[in-house]
Amino acid sequence: MANRRDLVKRRKSVRNIRKITRTMQLIATARFQAAMSRAIATKPYASTMGNMVAAAAQSATNLDQPLLKVNDSGQTAILVLTSNRGFCGGYNGNVLRLAMETVAGKKSDGIDVSLNAVGKKGIAYLRFLGEEMDMQDGSIEEQPRFEQVSGIADSMMEAYREKRIASLHVCYMQFISTGVQKPVITQLLPIAGLDGAEDDAESNGEAPKPGTGTKIDFSPEPAELLDELLPASVRMRLFQCFTDAAASEQVARMIAMKAATDAAGDMIKLLTQKYNRARQTAITMELLDIIGGAAAIS
Repeated sequence: MANRRDLVKRRKSVRNIRKITRTMQLIATARFQAAMSRAIATKPYASTMGNMVAAAAQSATNLDQPLLKVNDSGQTAILVLTSNRGFCGGYNGNVLRLAMETVAGKKSDGIDVSLNAVGKKGIAYLRFLGEEMDMQDGSIEEQPRFEQVSGIADSMMEAYREKRIASLHVCYMQFISTGVQKPVITQLLPIAGLDGAEDDAESNGEAPKPGTGTKIDFSPEPAELLDELLPASVRMRLFQCFTDAAASEQVARMIAMKAATDAAGDMIKLLTQKYNRARQTAITMELLDIIGGAAAIS
């Protein structure tokens, strides 16, 4: 039979853990509301900009944009978005699993891969595997700022223009709804979907779509507009990936802390039952000793 004092100490420690997980759950819930609002608010802007880019690209003549051309040389760059902190269930594991499966598939096809990691958890995991990373950034917090993301996008676009990379893919957790998030790989460079064709199998369908067929008069000319719109579109789409990842992270942490709080509550009930049994056993033994002593005296 377990010692009652040990059971009391253990139950007290589990209660303290439940307080911590409950607090973390409430914090994650509050942060999720802000992250979800940001993720939802950026989608109409990103979609409208994509339609503008598509319409301008279809109306342009003699279009010569490096971001639209396919590079035959260079590495395939994969940007992996993970969190800086843990306690978020399988969030990081699912993203990293998809990323490593993609890397393995590329390498088996003889394609050289350039890994780029954002988030301390992803950086630590890739270091553990011995993978080389061309870019590591653990400074972006749970609410990514546009200027931080645009810096990463600009460096990737510069590498693409210089043909140091053949394409850019982003691996992240896509936020669909509060109950549905899924790890996806989406292609950012070269910019696809401007000719009316669907994105490739790796894309998540967020590439700019063509216009509705309505004739549009542009001022200045479409080619000149695309000089500004194409880089802005890449920055905005990458920022959308970051906001989706931030919202998904808070959902995962909220669910994980809720499960931990419930598990702690179940453990407290079990320990209370064990304590009550031990206490009742001790009382019964004391009564038996008293009855036995009284019988011996008489």
